[in-house]
Amino acid sequence: MVIAIDGPAGTGKSTIAKMIAEGLSAGDGKPFTYINSGNLYRAITLGCIRGGIPVRDGEAALAYAKNAALDYKNGRVCLDGEDVEDLLHSSSVDSFVSALSAIVPIRHLVNDLVRRIAKGLNAVVEGRDMTTVVFPSAEFRFYLDASSEERARRRHEQKLSSLSLEEIRAAIEERDTIDRNKKEGSLRIAEGVIYLDTSYLTLNQVYARLIERIRE
Repeated sequence: MVIAIDGPAGTGKSTIAKMIAEGLSAGDGKPFTYINSGNLYRAITLGCIRGGIPVRDGEAALAYAKNAALDYKNGRVCLDGEDVEDLLHSSSVDSFVSALSAIVPIRHLVNDLVRRIAKGLNAVVEGRDMTTVVFPSAEFRFYLDASSEERARRRHEQKLSSLSLEEIRAAIEERDTIDRNKKEGSLRIAEGVIYLDTSYLTLNQVYARLIERIRE
């Protein structure tokens, strides 16, 4: 079974996807693997930054991505054998990841990797195009949304960035624009996807609504 979750940055997708994977695994003993596609793009971005590779240079970034050893272990991203999960939400990665994820051949590479990881597994996958491109026939498809103001507030409270609240909001809105206008894998709500605005909901409330739909 595949449960796919899409939506813009800051809507709680990662936390909710983890909660669902853990909740379903505990519920009937069948393990569910959590896969965050966005963190694979972030890992490639991090590798480019470390290597001095211009992220906006599509050919150079793709050449790096093809040779990078990307893996997913216990819900955490590894790059060239190093667990880089805790390094993926820095301001520098935030600044470049949308541009890198708009490079079509890199999207193909990451999408293929996500499919390989999920093959034969019960998986909860989240990102921007999981419900539209990667797993359009997933058993369950959700789209989580929230206002840019609320998403900026959440990111600011996480204290993962040195930017001000207004700077975070501006960055989120710029990223939304890029994500919605990608040549492939653009952020959109597909037909048949269950939509939920999380602006005024707690994580537990969002989890309860999604898990109820799945268990129905």
